Amino acid sequence: MADVQRTPVIAGNWKMNKFIAEAAATTSELVPLVSGVSGVKIIVCPVFTALSATADAAKGSNVEVGAQNCYTKESGAYTGEISPHMIKDAGCQWTIIGHSERREYFKESNALLNEKCAFALANGLKVMFCIGETLEQREGGQMNDVLRTQLVEGLQGRTDEEFKSIVIAYEPVWAIGTGVTATVEQAQEAHAFVRGVVRDTFGDAVADAVRIQYGGSVKPDNAGELIQNPDVDGFLVGGAALQAESFAAIIKAGAAN
Repeated sequence: MADVQRTPVIAGNWKMNKFIAEAAATTSELVPLVSGVSGVKIIVCPVFTALSATADAAKGSNVEVGAQNCYTKESGAYTGEISPHMIKDAGCQWTIIGHSERREYFKESNALLNEKCAFALANGLKVMFCIGETLEQREGGQMNDVLRTQLVEGLQGRTDEEFKSIVIAYEPVWAIGTGVTATVEQAQEAHAFVRGVVRDTFGDAVADAVRIQYGGSVKPDNAGELIQNPDVDGFLVGGAALQAESFAAIIKAGAAN
């Protein structure tokens, strides 16, 4: 069971799925399914084009809305990018930064992700900051070094106050979209290691308070077991978040523990 002082954060990363009407409809379906759920933070993260419609559908509910990425400038000649101000203007409170797909496909470095995180926080967004190792790195004994580097280089310079608006998402790359989930023991081991790195780097107060989500083939039938780990403080959910009923089931499992 997660520490009672760390409210679980359960977010759905819809990735590059759902047109505007679909996103609004899924949100409208989700809202009544989780309206009575307390003790957990609920977030959905649609594509940029659906941010405003999703925020409208979630208005007045316990469902918050986030973007999947944001840039480091307020405005200007940055074709294809979006600023924290634009994300907030669409009615959102959160953004994901550093997802493994951004790191892999778009070659986003730890230095860039650090800059993105700092700018998002400075401009009023809360951040889910993603880290995670590949299967090759895990099997090669590099997992801890990879996680430490991503975490320290990505979040260095953040203050205790800023960490109140940061959630760390541990997503083993080998478990994302593969149907393979880390065992309960593997998840706890990685989360405990990450919290230890936070403790060594940023101090006890930050380490005790920061929420660490697990991501990687989370489903209704494994969420309840995973959330019982003492260092698992919620989930960043991919495929299972695309359907309101399955996402609601995960949310309820998280809230029940």
